[in-house]
Amino acid sequence: MNSATTRRPADDHAEAAAETRIVVANQWQLIWWKFRKHRLAMFAGLVTLLLYAVALFAEFIAPYAAGTYSATHTFLPPQNIQLFQQTDAGWRFYPHVYGHKVQVDPESFKRTYVVDEEITYPVGLFVRGEEYELWGLFTLDLHLIGAAQYGDPVHLIGTDRLGRDVLSRAIYGTRVSMSVGLVGVGLSLVLGIILGGISGYYGGLIDNLIQRVIEILRSLPTIPLWMGLSAAIPLTWPPVRVYFAITVLLSLIGWTALAREVRGRFLSLKTEDFVIAARLDGVRELQIILRHMVPSMTSHIIASVTLAIPGMILAETALSFLGIGLRPPVVSWGVLLQEAQNVRSIATAPWLLFPGLAVVVSVLAMNFLGDGLRDAADPYQT
Repeated sequence: MNSATTRRPADDHAEAAAETRIVVANQWQLIWWKFRKHRLAMFAGLVTLLLYAVALFAEFIAPYAAGTYSATHTFLPPQNIQLFQQTDAGWRFYPHVYGHKVQVDPESFKRTYVVDEEITYPVGLFVRGEEYELWGLFTLDLHLIGAAQYGDPVHLIGTDRLGRDVLSRAIYGTRVSMSVGLVGVGLSLVLGIILGGISGYYGGLIDNLIQRVIEILRSLPTIPLWMGLSAAIPLTWPPVRVYFAITVLLSLIGWTALAREVRGRFLSLKTEDFVIAARLDGVRELQIILRHMVPSMTSHIIASVTLAIPGMILAETALSFLGIGLRPPVVSWGVLLQEAQNVRSIATAPWLLFPGLAVVVSVLAMNFLGDGLRDAADPYQT
């Protein structure tokens, strides 16, 4: 007998153990085992967690405060970190950036920056800088990265027209833009599950009424509807109130897709044995919906929510970019992209598009993560 085709008892035992492990596993274990095989989704999940970590510790990670400006360093180009410096004794490890000289054109009076390698500013990790309040609880002055000597002009992604650090403002913008997606999808989730569940469970006149409302909302053009709703927000409102108003507006429009998905699932679930048994046992209808039917599609809801967050982020960015969403002094990626609305700004300072790169990375990461969760939500599908 060929030894290559001979099965050892240890192989049979390992295969039997693996099959037993799958049989006794619960749904969440099966989802996790299938999800971790999706390498791209796992990487996207790590990127998403990193973005939310940046949002959570924005004051610590950002080299400067969002509103810190320097009138003498407007439109300063990005400064590349140099890891080594040549001395008379040889090369040494010395992270630093080069300074700049300002040259003024005598005819056009245009200011240009020229790199001056004789001027160096040391860069370090966990450096002392401006004081801030972390989560409103702790007063600290420690920053993850920045100038090793407090006061040195170190701007790794450059500055804007007011001399504000672009990297720091993009980091602060992560908090607003990413949280708008979470809060907006949370509200849409509540509306979608309740209205979609009622529509699919009861049917009849209630189902027709809710579906007609959904069709009306989905037939309206999105941008004009956003513009009309945003115009109703008073200009005198404080930034926090405007933030919540924009979140509510996005939620009022974004719940329709989830409601239709929940309705379709409820139409198939309401004839299942466990739902009929709960109804015959005298369980209240709202309790049947929330405690029996919704948990059976939790994995599908999580996947749908993950795919809906990028849409919320893009909607907030578009509204703020058009000037009908969040407004300064609120810092979001859309507000920051207002600086890059004209060709002259882009030609002078192309690094102002850096918040747009953050939008692309976050949206791609959330989409890949949502695709992986959607595939893993049905762990029995091969």
